[in-house]
Amino acid sequence: MNAVLATAGSGNPILIILALLSILSFALIVVKALQLSGVRSGRASRQDALVKWSTGDKDEAVSAVASGKAPADRLAHYAFQSTLKRMPRKPLEAELLRRGNEEVETMSRHIRILELVAMVSPLLGLLGTVTGMIQSFQELELAQGSANASVLAGGIWQALLTTAAGLVVAIPAAIAATLLSTRVDAAAHDIESAIGQFFLLEDTGTTSGDG
Repeated sequence: MNAVLATAGSGNPILIILALLSILSFALIVVKALQLSGVRSGRASRQDALVKWSTGDKDEAVSAVASGKAPADRLAHYAFQSTLKRMPRKPLEAELLRRGNEEVETMSRHIRILELVAMVSPLLGLLGTVTGMIQSFQELELAQGSANASVLAGGIWQALLTTAAGLVVAIPAAIAATLLSTRVDAAAHDIESAIGQFFLLEDTGTTSGDG
């Protein structure tokens, strides 16, 4: 790590870019991890709300999801309230679809940036290595074979260092992007499951009364 900082401090532009990408990646990972920490919460409460809805205790069903923090809770709460207000089925389905897409888009925001960092960082590292090697062999050519071997070796390891730095930046970003995307997919499944169960209850006529 000290070698990376020293090389970056000497003015290597590729390492400076990689350092900035590393800071950006770390900040995004922290922000998205906090944002997505509760998106799968409240599953038991939603199931309890659906049971209450099916038995006709609709006010209690609405209350059960009113304080939920997960996207599925918000969608279920809207579905319950809109049905109590006798919103027609087609507009309700369209609005739930719109709201669900907005929730997924919000959860997915900036994950693509992590994927981009994971893709670009190794290429930048490779670019730094290639340009560094070219520079080292140019110096060897100018010295007409009498260059100090230690100086040449130093130039080569500094060039190779950019590849290592690129991988160090890319690997955490790739892992985080995959894990965060998986969590978003799971939260989207929770939304589909909750709304699907709600419409199944409505279609099979298991509800009784208006609460």
